[in-house]
Amino acid sequence: GKIVSTVVERKASADFRTDAGEASRLIWKSPTSTQNHTGGGIQFGPDGFLYIGMGDTGPQGDPQGHGQDLALILGKMLRIDVDHQDPGLAYAVPADNPFRGQTDARPEIWAYGLREPWRFSFDPVTGDLWVGDVGQDRVEEVDIVRRGENYGWNVYEGFEAFSIRYRKEGVRYVPPVFAYPRRYGFSITG
Repeated sequence: GKIVSTVVERKASADFRTDAGEASRLIWKSPTSTQNHTGGGIQFGPDGFLYIGMGDTGPQGDPQGHGQDLALILGKMLRIDVDHQDPGLAYAVPADNPFRGQTDARPEIWAYGLREPWRFSFDPVTGDLWVGDVGQDRVEEVDIVRRGENYGWNVYEGFEAFSIRYRKEGVRYVPPVFAYPRRYGFSITG
């Protein structure tokens, strides 16, 4: 009766044309709070780790401040090691993840303050992580996501202030590299 986002490992046959027929392995699972923004892109980075774009799961406007709450994986870019396992997990948390060892934060978090990182790509030359973050109702944005940075949702939507409810003094909110108003297009999904 609840929606969950999952990462499941499946194996291909030796010729890579069909499924190997082996049982799948559940690697990661997260419950969602609504039916909105329940996941995003998933991709291996040039470092060999798996990056998971996780939406804030709504509802609209992120009224519970999921994007700014480091105790939750919602509204974040996650980074995990699927080739190793930490005790009690089906994956390992890379040693250089920025919040590893911080008691008030989830160690899987690579960056935060995202609304719906639906699609992302790694630049093949620089390794930069480019993210299309789907906006609420006014602005779509493109971010270069880096280790430990806060991209501002729901304090900001693109370059514009959105809400002061979860704004904290002394926090650095990283602006997007590009943003455009909805009159030029909806949902930056590609």
